[in-house]
Amino acid sequence: MLESRVRPTKPPRKLIKSQAKTVFRQHKKIVLLVLLGSCSWLMWQGYQNLAAKQNQSQLAPLSSAILPLRTVNPTARENRLQTIATENKTKTELQIKDLARARYLLGSDLVQQQKGKLALPYLQGLGQDYPLLRPQILFKIAQAHQQNKDVWAAQRTLKYLIKTYPTSPIAANALLLLEEDRANNEARLIEDFPYHPLTQKIARQRLAKNPQQFKLLLLLATYSRDQDLNSIRDRLVLEYPAQLTPKNWEAIADGYWREEEHRKAADAYIYATSTPRNLYRAARGFHRNGNWDTAKRAYQRLLDEYHDSQEAGQALVYIANISSGDEAVVYLEKAIAKFPKNAPEAYLAKAIVHERFDKNLAADQARQKLLNQHSDSSAAAAYRWKTAQKLAAKGNTQDAWEWMQPLVKSNRTLEQDFAPKALYWTGKWSIEIGKLVAGEATFKKIIKQYPQSYWAWRAAIMLGWEVGDFDNLRPLSPTLDLKTSYSPLPIGSSALQELYLLGQNHDAWLMLQSEIEQPQQLSVNEQFSEGLLRIAIGDYSVGMQEIWDLTKRETPAEIREWEALRQTTVYWHGLFPFPYQDEILNNASQEKINPLLTLSVMRKESTFDPDIDSVVGAIGLMQIVPPTAKWVAEQIHLPEYSLTNPADNIKIGTWYLKHNHHRYQDDSLYAVASYNAGTSNVNAWLNQYDIADRDRFIEQIPFPETKDYVEGVFGNYWNYLRLYNPTIRQKVRSITDY
Repeated sequence: MLESRVRPTKPPRKLIKSQAKTVFRQHKKIVLLVLLGSCSWLMWQGYQNLAAKQNQSQLAPLSSAILPLRTVNPTARENRLQTIATENKTKTELQIKDLARARYLLGSDLVQQQKGKLALPYLQGLGQDYPLLRPQILFKIAQAHQQNKDVWAAQRTLKYLIKTYPTSPIAANALLLLEEDRANNEARLIEDFPYHPLTQKIARQRLAKNPQQFKLLLLLATYSRDQDLNSIRDRLVLEYPAQLTPKNWEAIADGYWREEEHRKAADAYIYATSTPRNLYRAARGFHRNGNWDTAKRAYQRLLDEYHDSQEAGQALVYIANISSGDEAVVYLEKAIAKFPKNAPEAYLAKAIVHERFDKNLAADQARQKLLNQHSDSSAAAAYRWKTAQKLAAKGNTQDAWEWMQPLVKSNRTLEQDFAPKALYWTGKWSIEIGKLVAGEATFKKIIKQYPQSYWAWRAAIMLGWEVGDFDNLRPLSPTLDLKTSYSPLPIGSSALQELYLLGQNHDAWLMLQSEIEQPQQLSVNEQFSEGLLRIAIGDYSVGMQEIWDLTKRETPAEIREWEALRQTTVYWHGLFPFPYQDEILNNASQEKINPLLTLSVMRKESTFDPDIDSVVGAIGLMQIVPPTAKWVAEQIHLPEYSLTNPADNIKIGTWYLKHNHHRYQDDSLYAVASYNAGTSNVNAWLNQYDIADRDRFIEQIPFPETKDYVEGVFGNYWNYLRLYNPTIRQKVRSITDY
C-alpha cells in the first residue's frame, strides 16, 4: 500500500489494528473494516477491471446502494454505510465498488466532524482498493492525522500527496496545509493552480496589500468568474494595455460580455484575436451602447474579413438597422441572397424600411415573401402576432384567429418569448368564436411546446386541469414528490463523476475547475455542469443563473446542445430547485397557505440567496423590508430574528404573504401583485381596470416590473407543480413525451 510509505512508525497492518483497537468500544465494526484495509488482490483486480470496462456515463450505475445516501446527513446514514462496508457475503463487482465508496464516505463524514482518530481506520489502505479517488483519500488521511494531533504524520502525508499527484487540484489544498516554506507554496499555487479558489483568494489578499501587481490582476481576470471583477478588468485595460496579449484581451472582453458591459466588451474585443465571433461581439457591443458609427465600422470589418461566416449574415441585418434607407435595403438584400437563415428577419426589416419612406407596395411585397417563403420562421410568427393583436383590439376576433392559424398548425417550436403568449390568446379567441375543439388543441400545443411557460399554466386551467387558479390557489396543499434523483454530469473525468455520485459536491466542483480549458468561454456542458454543482453546494442563485444563461448561446451547435439539455428533467430541476424544504413546508402548513406559492415568491424575490438586499432595503430570501419585518414579528410574537437567517425570513415572509391574501379575500393574483407593488397601487388598479378577465387585467398593469413579477411568480408555481407533483407531472409528460 502506497499510503504506508508516508506513515511514521509501524508496518501498515499493525498500525491500523492498533488504532482500531483504541476505538473498538466506540465503533465495534471498525475491526472488520481494518481487515478490509488490505483487500485481496482478486478483489482489487475485480474493481480495476470494472473501471476499465465502464465508460464515463456508466460510472454511476443507478443500482448502486450509495445513491439513496448521497444527500443524507452523516448521522442518519452512518449505520447503513457501515452495513455496506462490512457485509462479508460474496460480492459482485458493483458491491466491491460500493464497499470502497461506503468506507470513503464514513471516513469523510468523520473528518468533517473533526473525529480524525475514528476516521483513520476507514481511510488507511483504501487507496489501494479505490485508486480513482486516491488523491482525495490521502488528503483526508492527512486531515485525520492533524485532527489526531499527529502533526508529523499529517505533514509527511501531504508531502507525499503533492509529490505523487502534483497536478491534482487537491494538491493545491495540501500545499496550503504544509507548515514549512509557506511563501514558496503560495507562489507555486499562483503558478500551477490559477483556477483554484484558494489561489484566487491569495491573489485578492495580496492585491489588497499591494494593488500594483499585473500578474495577479490578470490571473483573476483570466480564471475567475466571480461577479465583482469589472473593477479588475478596468484596471488592466486602463493601466496595463501594452502588456496585454490578444488572448488576454479576449478573456477580459468575455468577462465584460458575460456581465453585460457591452461597450467595455466591444472596446476589448477590438484588440482580441480577429475571429468572426470577436468582431461580431465588438460591433454588437457598440450597437447596443448606441455608438452607431463605430458599430457600422465594426460590422463592416467583419463583413470584409469574414464575409462567409454565419456572424456575417446577422451583421448584415443589424448594420441595416442603423443605416439610411437605400443603404439599408442593399444590406438586407445581401442577407436574403446569401444567408437563408437570416432571410426571414431581413424581409421583415426590409418591409419596415420601405414603410418608413412610404413605399407601402414594396413593404407589402417584402412581408408577403416572408409569409410565403418562410412561413415557419420566428420573423413570420412575430409579424402574424403583431397583426392579430391589432385586429383583436379592433374587435375583429375572427380575423385575428385566422391570422394565427399558420402558427398554430406549425410543428416548429419558437424560442421567442411571445410564442406561448400568442398561442394562448389564439386559444382564447377560439373559444370566443365558438371553435372549442380548436381551442383545446391550441392549449395542449402550448403545454407540449412550452411546458415551462407561465402560459402553459393558464392553458392547463383552460383545459380544466386541477392546478389551482388565482381565486382558489392559496389553500391548496399539493402532493409533492421530493425524492432526490441522480444523473451523471454531462462532462467530466471519472474522478469528477465519482465525487458527484458520492455527493462530495465541493470536491467535484473543484475538480471541474481543474478540467475547464477556457474559463471565460465555457462550453454548454461545462456551464451546465458548473451550474448544477453550484446548486449542489448551496450557491443557488449563481448556479441557477448559469443554467439560465444558456439561453444566450449564439452558435447553432451550442443552441442544439442547450435544446438537448432542455429535454431532461435534471435541467428543469436545476432551474427550479426546492431548497429550505422543511422551513417552507412547516410554515406553509402553519399559515395554511400553498407551500408552492411561498416557494415561488421566494424564487422570484431572491433566487434563494439568503444574504441578498435591494436598493429599497428589502432583505433576504423573501425580500422583506425591516419596518414590515418588525411589524410582523410583533404580530407573531417573535422577539428576536434576523432577516438573513433563512428560518426567520421564511417565517416572517410566509405570514406576510398570508396577510396579503386576507386583504383580498384569498385572491392570489392581487395578493402577489401587492407583495411587489404595494396595496395602494393594487387597490387603484382594481378601481381603474376591468377585473372580469384576469388575463386582460394583468395586461393592463401599468408597472412593467409588477406585470413581470406576477407572471414570474405564477410561472414559478406552475413549474414547481409540474416538476414535483406526481399527478400534474404525469399529465404534462403524456403531452410532451419527456
